[in-house]
Amino acid sequence: MPAPIRLRELIRTIRTARTQAEEREMIQKECAAIRSSFREEDNTYRCRNVAKLLYMHMLGYPAHFGQLECLKLIASQKFTDKRIGYLGAMLLLDERQDVHLLMTNCIKNDLNHSTQYVQGLALCTLGCMGSSEMCRDLAGEVEKLLKTSNSYLRKKAALCAVHVIRKVPELMEMFLPATKNLLNEKNHGVLHTSVVLLTEMCERSPDMLAHFRKVRQLSSSQLVPQLVRILKNLIMSGYSPEHDVSGISDPFLQVRILRLLRILGRNDDDSSEAMNDILAQVATNTETSKNVGNAILYETVLTIMDIKSESGLRVLAINILGRFLLNNDKNIRYVALTSLLKTVQTDHNAVQRHRSTIVDCLKDLDVSIKRRAMELSFALVNGNNVRGMMKELLYFLDSCEPEFKADCASGIFLAAEKYAPSKRWHIDTIMRVLTTAGSYVRDDAVPNLIQLITNSVEMHAYTVQRLYKAILGDYSQQPLVQVASWCIGEYGDLLVSGQCEEEEPIQVTEDEVLDILESVLISNMSASVTRGYALTAIMKLSTRFTCTVNRIKKVVSIYGSSIDVELQQRAVEYNALFKKYDHMRPALLERMPVMEKVTTNGPTEIVQTNGETEPAVLETKPPPSGLQPASQANDLLDLLGGNDPVIPTAPSSKPASAGGELLDLLGDLNLTGSPVSAPAPQITQPPFLLDGLTSQPLFNDVAAGIPSITAYNKNGLKIDFTFERSNTNPSVTVITIQASNSTELDMTDFVFQAAVPKTFQLQLLSPSSSVIPAFNSGTITQVIKVLNPQKQQLRMRIKLTYNHKGSAMQDLAEVNNFPPQSWQ
Repeated sequence: MPAPIRLRELIRTIRTARTQAEEREMIQKECAAIRSSFREEDNTYRCRNVAKLLYMHMLGYPAHFGQLECLKLIASQKFTDKRIGYLGAMLLLDERQDVHLLMTNCIKNDLNHSTQYVQGLALCTLGCMGSSEMCRDLAGEVEKLLKTSNSYLRKKAALCAVHVIRKVPELMEMFLPATKNLLNEKNHGVLHTSVVLLTEMCERSPDMLAHFRKVRQLSSSQLVPQLVRILKNLIMSGYSPEHDVSGISDPFLQVRILRLLRILGRNDDDSSEAMNDILAQVATNTETSKNVGNAILYETVLTIMDIKSESGLRVLAINILGRFLLNNDKNIRYVALTSLLKTVQTDHNAVQRHRSTIVDCLKDLDVSIKRRAMELSFALVNGNNVRGMMKELLYFLDSCEPEFKADCASGIFLAAEKYAPSKRWHIDTIMRVLTTAGSYVRDDAVPNLIQLITNSVEMHAYTVQRLYKAILGDYSQQPLVQVASWCIGEYGDLLVSGQCEEEEPIQVTEDEVLDILESVLISNMSASVTRGYALTAIMKLSTRFTCTVNRIKKVVSIYGSSIDVELQQRAVEYNALFKKYDHMRPALLERMPVMEKVTTNGPTEIVQTNGETEPAVLETKPPPSGLQPASQANDLLDLLGGNDPVIPTAPSSKPASAGGELLDLLGDLNLTGSPVSAPAPQITQPPFLLDGLTSQPLFNDVAAGIPSITAYNKNGLKIDFTFERSNTNPSVTVITIQASNSTELDMTDFVFQAAVPKTFQLQLLSPSSSVIPAFNSGTITQVIKVLNPQKQQLRMRIKLTYNHKGSAMQDLAEVNNFPPQSWQ
């Protein structure tokens, strides 16, 4: 058989291929020749063939059929064969393949070989792809080589030990004795790999970290002083051509030592104090004109900020990052901004000194630097600089790319709310954001600004005038148009009267105001929500304007037939106000009261004003005691259909009372045991049924023992009640209803309604659906919350309405079989 071509010739031939198909053909032809040579057990050219196979593997072609040949080369006595064999093993084998276990004995023999280069090959292979089984079997040999005096083997053994520790952490203690003398070595390669080994041990084991930190009798055997000594020698040593990189002595070793010092000094006062001086020397003596020096300074900064360093040293570190911001290299500027963002909370004043440089980074062309600068700028805002910082950030909002506008607008909103020096400034800032980037703001921006405007009573005329001018002819910023429409509807009379004192008032007529709102209604840029705001504003103006009421009626009536269902519903309701309930219209459309921020988690909330916190006490007024007013009872009757003639009720001779109609609906449901006309006992109840339930888990595990009941089962409709008790308010019972349908047709338009005696409070949440699938193939769920402060027996009247088989069905039922655990 002719001798196969050399590797160099194969590379030259493959590079002459003009197409991918031509290259693939050459590779396939050569692979076929290599397979034939392997089958003939050709030992002469096995090394050459495996080398060519590795090259093809590097090009991305399959080479798995050469795995066993690599093992044969490893078992060879020739160094050239072993070198290619180990290289092939590192490239073609991994711990997921059982073949690699066959080479364990060969590696063990080579680790004990008399030639250091063969030992080095075995150490490199074990450190590269050794599995946990191989590491357990060969850890002893690695530990022996770690103690040898040969520097070439010690540095390779240290890196192999790192791999062994990663695979089998419990073998870490085996290498502890060998680490004692590693840092006394003069060879930089051994020092570098030793620091990597010590770093791995400290990161993986808290016990090892404590061991290396503790002070022994001989300070020279303590790890931190040893590292400080090595680092000091590197800084103070003269020119060494063997280790010099851009005028700095072995920067790779310096970086590794700084990382290990960071681990040792974290949350440890003694270790941190021991390294303060050397960190200051590194920070002041390192040359910054080259990227190598910047890398060392960056690691120094990270170490200073992570350990318990002195305040002066931390200021020095932040000043280094400030110098980084002036560097022409974008990567260095990005690293500086990211690091400052991490430290701004702990060293706020030191970072503030570089505020102007940080703001200048907002003008950078690189988008990643812009984003980091924007985030850091918002972190620097406080009550003292809010005006200047907002001016810069608003300028940035004007000119930044669309992907920044949403985050920038949100940040300005939060900063303005927290540090606003005055309400006028706050309103002007938010309006500027809405004018510039209204389409990018958060969904809650509109209600928050409306609340701010409502609470600023003295600014109403100024605000409505500014908003009116802002939307003249421009409806592109929908949130701005929504706020403007709301304000014009509320304070349109102030706009027309020209009562603005803060700036020169403008002369606006009622018709001009209505023209603007009608333009919003018909604009193609207006969303459905915006049109709703505009229509409601027009309706409110019917009580604020005197000369244009007929025009308003006409506009409202037109939208009674709108294809937009929401708009149509509003218009129909407003038309009804004009026709049937015109006497109620002024009261219904009167100006909104001042809105107060309240919390449901307790009587106090923390209000922040310019960075200072003050407890604000919120008044919680109890509801009026006594009987329920007749009008409210009638409203409840309307809701439940208590006057529906389809449901017969027996004539009652009971005396009339304010809640009599409600008791008519409830029939005989009387828990008090007293005459119906007797007033209900006075109960002090919270203003909301769910007060206090949001900050803790809603239900407790005691409810697991409450049995469920079947409340209704008729005509194929079955309704089951399951019960849970509130974890924070034992008086609240949470009932989950499940409605199922066993008939062959779906039940549609299903409505479940319930009523309880007036000593209870009931809240009915929205159902999961209005259609109950047939054949019990699905259920509807709905949640009822009942407040029972007197622990009385629970009884309930329910009303069911649904469509089935083309007929409208409804039924009343009384539920009396509540389990005692649900109300006691």
